[in-house]
Amino acid sequence: MSQSFPDPVGGRRKRILDLVITVPVLIVLAPVFAAIAILIRRDSPGPAFFRQTRVGLDGKLFRLIKFRTMVVGADKIGAGLHNDVGDPRITAVGARLRALSVDELPQLINVLLGDMSIVGPRPTLRDQVERYTPEQRRRLRARPGITGLAQISGRSTLPWSQRIVIDVHYVDEWTLRLDLAIILRTIPALLRRNETYPGGIDEVDLG
Repeated sequence: MSQSFPDPVGGRRKRILDLVITVPVLIVLAPVFAAIAILIRRDSPGPAFFRQTRVGLDGKLFRLIKFRTMVVGADKIGAGLHNDVGDPRITAVGARLRALSVDELPQLINVLLGDMSIVGPRPTLRDQVERYTPEQRRRLRARPGITGLAQISGRSTLPWSQRIVIDVHYVDEWTLRLDLAIILRTIPALLRRNETYPGGIDEVDLG
């Protein structure tokens, strides 16, 4: 699955921006992470964090980290690998975390480790990447991101194929200014809750 590209999109400048943002934010949020972890474990038996194998830069696999928002073993219950708003497998605390996209915050650890970036295409699943055309595989030139151009352009209200087109456009047109603009536009995009968790194919996380 791995495919070698000359350099990651953004190179050293993008990596420096990631670290400048991630390190202080993780330090500030450490007590918040601890409090959320306690709430999750009190609300539902199981670990506080959910880990899932995703495809990253150059097609390399990594373990994405999120706060657990569903019951343990959710993939063997109900809708299997798909989920939607109101899914009974989502815990009470998990529903609140998803509504605010707080469940995504542990991905800052992935950014610190170099698996992800603050901004980039959403990390996807192996079976989805195996169906990519050569043109679509170009999105793997960038480290996957916590937020991205597709997310602020409509998130999961857009068809999967359209989101990939937007991701490839991001790869082709990347600038540091574009990343900063996406970061600034992410908060209002998150507040439009009708664009979050409608069961889109790249949001199948079972966490």
